[in-house]
Amino acid sequence: SLHDALPISFLIAKGFRILARRWKSPVGEIDIVARRRSLLLFVEVKARERLDDAAWSVTDRQRLRIVAAAEAWLARYPDPRIRDIRFDAMLVAPGRIPRHIPSAFDASS
Repeated sequence: SLHDALPISFLIAKGFRILARRWKSPVGEIDIVARRRSLLLFVEVKARERLDDAAWSVTDRQRLRIVAAAEAWLARYPDPRIRDIRFDAMLVAPGRIPRHIPSAFDASS
């Protein structure tokens, strides 16, 4: 689907290795988990009819769910190579290149 294929191709083109897609934990789901060297990404994908920055918003509840799921991932798949963790967003719209928003939010905000 558009939701999966474009963002994954986009990340692979940027040198990331896809570790999981639509990964489910008891506390929440993560759309994409990807790694490039020591950087681990947790990516939330938002499908929209058109791309505008206003389309990207994450509620406090969503943020807590994503962060909790990320902590569950890290507990299950510890990796000593990881030095940095980032929470990104990816906006996808039909016929458009995905808009990648690095550090869309962080675990503490």
